[in-house]
Amino acid sequence: MRVALVYNQKKEDATQQQVPEDATEPPSLGEDCSPALATRFLQFPSPQTLNDLYAEWDTAETIDAVAAALGQIHRVNLVEADEEAYEKLALNRPDIVFNVAEGMHGASREAQIPSMLELLQIPYTGSDPLTLALCLDKSRAKEILAYHHIPTPRFCVISEKSLVSASRLRDGGVRFPVVVKPLHEGSSKGIFNSSLVRDVAELRRQVSMLHSIYEEPVIVEEYLCGREFTVAMLGNGDSATVLPIVEINFDSLPAGVNPIYSYEAKWIWDRPDAPLDIFECPARIPLPLQRAIGRVCRKAYTVLRCRDWCRLDVRLDAMGVPHVLELNPLPGILPDPKDNSCFPKAARAAGLSYDRLIQSVLDLAANRCGLADRKPAFHPAR
Repeated sequence: MRVALVYNQKKEDATQQQVPEDATEPPSLGEDCSPALATRFLQFPSPQTLNDLYAEWDTAETIDAVAAALGQIHRVNLVEADEEAYEKLALNRPDIVFNVAEGMHGASREAQIPSMLELLQIPYTGSDPLTLALCLDKSRAKEILAYHHIPTPRFCVISEKSLVSASRLRDGGVRFPVVVKPLHEGSSKGIFNSSLVRDVAELRRQVSMLHSIYEEPVIVEEYLCGREFTVAMLGNGDSATVLPIVEINFDSLPAGVNPIYSYEAKWIWDRPDAPLDIFECPARIPLPLQRAIGRVCRKAYTVLRCRDWCRLDVRLDAMGVPHVLELNPLPGILPDPKDNSCFPKAARAAGLSYDRLIQSVLDLAANRCGLADRKPAFHPAR
């Protein structure tokens, strides 16, 4: 088939994190922190100085790896998701698009390329514009989950600094401690070590800071104290499959750091040249918990109408009940195992190489659209 790979590529000046002279003072590191990790943590910049504008976009290495995997079987054309993308797609008319474009502007930016493709009647991989827009709006996604009785942490949305108060949290049934996030961001943007707050004064500071950086509402979500997992799913309908579950090991972070998967943990402290031992896959959990996580993820995948693939973040409450934090129907797919990218990590644990993972996603979409008889290249046990 003629396949167009549609993508957004990170800008060269945004791939390296710069450490400012006025770096924020970190919490106590503890005596058991390694010297290398302590040095890395002492260098972390304040949230206001982080250059995370392109954090959701893919590197040249990822784009090349996806193109190479597709090119083993198909004719591949690369199309950058810029203002000329519509014209290029309309002119070239590929048989199908492999879509990894995150977009740039607006709360529905991930839906822009799929919307163009639907107008052009060109099939594509992944979820449709409605699902992509809903999943990037954390509150709307959680409202749908709650309606379908899928456990998700209690929350409220704060659109203005003047609305920050303990009574507003109580009106939503939300209790401290809470996690504060931008409403419309992915790739851990805006989720900092300081995002876990325990009183109104801290909440006001965090909300004010996020409003000033991202200029969008924030979601205040009740913090769950249990273990955290990320779950990769492949497939459609009843054949959607949960790949081996990944657990996030917060013990690998410096002592004194909050047990959340923050921007600092994802992009600053965990680096290919010195990766943290932060993920375990398959997660060492009892079979009943594994099944419970699988059930809640399958239900969330279904009710939000995800297609082909998605990664879901799950956390346990104090009683050990799995709650869905959010869904990412455009999951990160860094090719180098040292990058600790969770979807490829789960795929490898299921016996899928990186190339086979990419080919499987395309096969799933092609079969869903009636384009090919080729069966997906994965057969993990359900």
